[in-house]
Amino acid sequence: MPSSRKKTRIAAAFARLRALDRKAFIPYIMAGDPSLELTRERVLLLERCGADIIELGVPFSDPLADGPTIQKAAARALAAGVSLQKVLAFVRDLRRVTEVPLVLMTYYNPVFTYGEERFVHDAVEAGVDGVIIPDLPPDEAQALIAAARSARLERPLDTIFLVAPTSTPARMQHIAKVSRGFVYYVSMTGITGARLELDRAFTEHVAALRRLTDAPLAVGFGVATPDDARIIREAADGVIVGSAIVKQFHEHPEDAERFIRELREAIS
Repeated sequence: MPSSRKKTRIAAAFARLRALDRKAFIPYIMAGDPSLELTRERVLLLERCGADIIELGVPFSDPLADGPTIQKAAARALAAGVSLQKVLAFVRDLRRVTEVPLVLMTYYNPVFTYGEERFVHDAVEAGVDGVIIPDLPPDEAQALIAAARSARLERPLDTIFLVAPTSTPARMQHIAKVSRGFVYYVSMTGITGARLELDRAFTEHVAALRRLTDAPLAVGFGVATPDDARIIREAADGVIVGSAIVKQFHEHPEDAERFIRELREAIS
């Protein structure tokens, strides 16, 4: 890669945090739930509360990796008419007011329909820094990875893949090799929002993954409370919180800022 190419904001964020001996707080919200106008306010609120990287969900009708909370958020966003095209336009507009690193979490069907090369080009042009596609295994992602690292882009698009508790050492090594930005460790087998259980096997598996890569490791799925986040931070470089924040914004928006600041404090 030519040295003149810009780093992604994700790489810069982890470098900054590493220098400060801090861990990354990575909240997730669904774009367009219940509207893009409110999503804009929430992204800026998350940034003010100390979010280091923000995941934006792209609503999809069959979100297989997501639990009921995020499924319902996707349904609300779809009912509001939000699409991948509108999310990219939303990010482009958002870049007028924030430089916080943004990662899209979507599914392969919308990307395939949009066109992989066109998606990567438009995402980078809009200001997206990374993409997570949970139903696209790295073995099937060669074209997307090549497009995301194309020298024709102003900067690369980080492709972030998931390691599961059931991943073998060989599988972990392969995923770590092709991931950019960070490696996403799924803390449990199942869907987002399920109950988190941490044990010795979790700690040993994350430690084994760390021995395979110098890339930052972020852990998500099931982190529901500041206490969960405080435990996860001991094993990871970043903590991803999705369903709990989506639920807080939907059910108790008046208390969301307090909850987010408590998560941030727990992860620092």
